[in-house]
Amino acid sequence: MAEGELALEQAAMPCVPADLLQSAFSGNRSRVGLVLPDGNSLTIGELEAEASRYAQLLSAFPLNARIGVLSRNRAEVVHILNAIPFSGLCAVPLHPFGSVEDFAYVTEDASLDALAFDPDHYCDIAAELAARFPDLQLFSFGPAQIGIDIGALAAEVEPQPLSIRDRDPEAIERLAYSGGTTGRPKGIMLSRRALATTYAIQLSEWEWPAEVRALLCAPLSHSGSALLVPTLHRGGAMYVLDGFDPLAVMQAIEARRITCTLLVPTMIYALLDHPRFAEFDLSSLECVYYGASSIIPARLKEAIARIGPVFFQFYGQSEAPMTVTVMRRSEHDVDDELRLASCGRPVPWVRVSLRDDRGREVADGNPGEVCVQGSLLMSGYVNQPEETAKAIFDGWLRTGDIAVCDREGFLRIVDRKKDMIISGGFNVFAREVEDALNEHDGVAGCAVVGVPDAKWGEAVAAVVVRLAGTDVSEADLMAHVRKRKGAVQTPKLIKFVDTIPLSGLGKPDKNQVRDMFADQSCGIAQ
Repeated sequence: MAEGELALEQAAMPCVPADLLQSAFSGNRSRVGLVLPDGNSLTIGELEAEASRYAQLLSAFPLNARIGVLSRNRAEVVHILNAIPFSGLCAVPLHPFGSVEDFAYVTEDASLDALAFDPDHYCDIAAELAARFPDLQLFSFGPAQIGIDIGALAAEVEPQPLSIRDRDPEAIERLAYSGGTTGRPKGIMLSRRALATTYAIQLSEWEWPAEVRALLCAPLSHSGSALLVPTLHRGGAMYVLDGFDPLAVMQAIEARRITCTLLVPTMIYALLDHPRFAEFDLSSLECVYYGASSIIPARLKEAIARIGPVFFQFYGQSEAPMTVTVMRRSEHDVDDELRLASCGRPVPWVRVSLRDDRGREVADGNPGEVCVQGSLLMSGYVNQPEETAKAIFDGWLRTGDIAVCDREGFLRIVDRKKDMIISGGFNVFAREVEDALNEHDGVAGCAVVGVPDAKWGEAVAAVVVRLAGTDVSEADLMAHVRKRKGAVQTPKLIKFVDTIPLSGLGKPDKNQVRDMFADQSCGIAQ
């Protein structure tokens, strides 16, 4: 092939995430791009060099090898996530609040080739996974008794110009695991095409400050990385916290003059409710991106009054990452409660249709399932072709969310088809909690629902039938589920009943179960 023909062919190739990272690294390499929880910072040039070192190490794996990442927020997470797009591999983020059983399921289902882990917090879990899966290669982010210290290895590698190992736009670059209504977590396959579209929508449709000083308090190894590429591409810097603490967030906003941050509604409530809220100068904030769960309109109105008209909503789901609709700052009409309950209007990068159970479009003002079409969509669920066929029909993703559309095109989510609870921005599936409760020797039966809660959006609530002759307590069951599934999925409310109410089909009647908690509030912190 002649040089000119090769150039034309390369120019016609679709953009992949590595292209966006290369572009982000090509600017002022001396400017700060990342500030870590310990206060140390890395320049764009240093981030590029570390990405090169890690990419060279990871390129020893075959194309499409799957690398799990389990860590608290630290620099090595950024380095390995930046390296994976250049290595032709697939990242499998593991939620740091999960249990060892969750991680074991993902390790087997995703056929993980390697696990990169934080030795300060997950050494025991990594050791247990290695014992169960002898072929699993362990990489430690620092010295540890097990695995290979990938940071030490990388330090011995000379940085080279970054090159893109594989450009196949349909190759899977990320597996994002979500719970499932059947109790089996689903591995959501995200291609380079879907991820590049995700970033393109963020860069073009999100409202960004002129100077991006972004604060991150979510896990980098999980959802937090979604803000990294757009921030670097915008010429900004990301300031990373260990996790969410309302006092630390307000201190950081004031001290670092933060201009934007991403929060779930429960985090916004925590800031507003903090007794020291009035002490801090938050005036540098120009944009607060919020999503992941519905927000209480009255609290959103309060937030706008106390912080300012800086709120920007995005709606999406793991199967259509980050952004299907947006509601811009100027569209937050504090005098219109229905508007504040909206998730915004579709972005032009996707097609959105509200449809009934027979797949027909519904008229404006009538509820219908949100269906999405476009290059943003997942490729399917790993190892679950039947679930994939249920979710994607004729190129349309059935989100399971029921919405209405007003005359101006604003969508408002009114219900969900899927048996899912969103508590504090995290997805909780009732079946998984029920399975954990039913494992307890003192439980004869149970039903789990989400109930409205002023702090968490929804709280996990359970009705339980005790096994005859046992006296298991609420505290016993909460401790059991916390150990089995983690804090997020632990019920905050438990009622003991003689029988589980059933529907006419003999299934648990979740509406009756919810009614049992109608007059009960929840104040137990996760």
